[in-house]
Amino acid sequence: MSKIVLFANTDWYLYNFRLSLARALRDAGHEVVLLSPPGEYGAKLISLGFQWIPVPMNRRSLNPVRELALVMWLARLLRKQKPDLVHGFTIKCAVYGSLSARLAGVRARVNAIAGMGYVFSSRDMKACVLRPIVRGIMRLALRGRSSAVILQNPDDHSMFRDANIVDERAIRLIKGSGVNVERFKPGERQSNPQNQTPLRVVLAGRLLWDKGIAEYVEASRQLRRAGRKIRFILAGAPDPGNPASIDEATLQSWINEGLVEWRGHVSDMPGLYADCDVAVLPSYREGLPKSMIEAAACELPLVITDAPGCREVVAVNGQDGLVVPVRDSVALANAIRLLDDDRAAARRLGIAARQKVLAEFDERIVISRTLDVYRELLEPEWLPSVAKEGTAP
Repeated sequence: MSKIVLFANTDWYLYNFRLSLARALRDAGHEVVLLSPPGEYGAKLISLGFQWIPVPMNRRSLNPVRELALVMWLARLLRKQKPDLVHGFTIKCAVYGSLSARLAGVRARVNAIAGMGYVFSSRDMKACVLRPIVRGIMRLALRGRSSAVILQNPDDHSMFRDANIVDERAIRLIKGSGVNVERFKPGERQSNPQNQTPLRVVLAGRLLWDKGIAEYVEASRQLRRAGRKIRFILAGAPDPGNPASIDEATLQSWINEGLVEWRGHVSDMPGLYADCDVAVLPSYREGLPKSMIEAAACELPLVITDAPGCREVVAVNGQDGLVVPVRDSVALANAIRLLDDDRAAARRLGIAARQKVLAEFDERIVISRTLDVYRELLEPEWLPSVAKEGTAP
């Protein structure tokens, strides 16, 4: 049996996206160590019986001295822990986890890039300046023997290949972190083909500009001016650790104008989706948007952009969801108007969306494929049962 370190940029990410993977590893007899900056979910991870260690990481820091000190801190920790494999999630944790693992002599490294993040999706001058620098650091950190890179969509795969960041043979495509289809399932949503109640549209996620929230708000404004009584629900909180975070003053102005209903952070996501009719994500770029997969599992019709990562969720426009161009609030408003006018079509799209989740995004499929990567880097018989069957929490 092996000792596995899972390293993420927030404890919230570990709890919400990778808890099932940690449980599958533990249930198979492996020792699991969870690393992240401190937060309120660390205590929850400990209460579930996991070893969680807070990391002194500032997600927005660009200070090279501070960042080098963090890598050395991680290397010392890994020398003490002596894991067999380190799995880092998101760009910063993948890079720092991989560098520190190499310094500590860790046997195997898995680097999961869940979306290309602010540096690769933003048009800001700072992001454009940082882009070639980050690419160079990624080449240095992610290459080497006994190392694999997990990407979530073919667009990121093409970018990694064209930029020669890693050897293409080290890349594995795995569709996100999966979803628990027993927890996220169709609720008792009332069918209303006569349009007797306002359509409830939800955008769930971190409040970042590159999630297309400006376009979402503008679509609300357009439909409101057209006399539509559609409720636009915004679920999620600002992310101060991300340069693209929406400021609270702007958010409050939207609320005051009556354009959105802000729910803040929502812990009961199945309950939220049961209270909505349509899920929207006008994102500029994603790894694979878990919020939309969860909504699809609940049989909500989806409206999503023709952007990297989003294309994996809705493959055929009009078949398993609606697809609109990136940064196009008019097209977004028109798609929502279409679903408002034809509730029966919206219902058909929701049913098709869940069927796609069952076939491609069930977390048991994702966990099994992730454990296959672990086995490939370690030893053939390290996980004989869970790797084949997967584990749902």
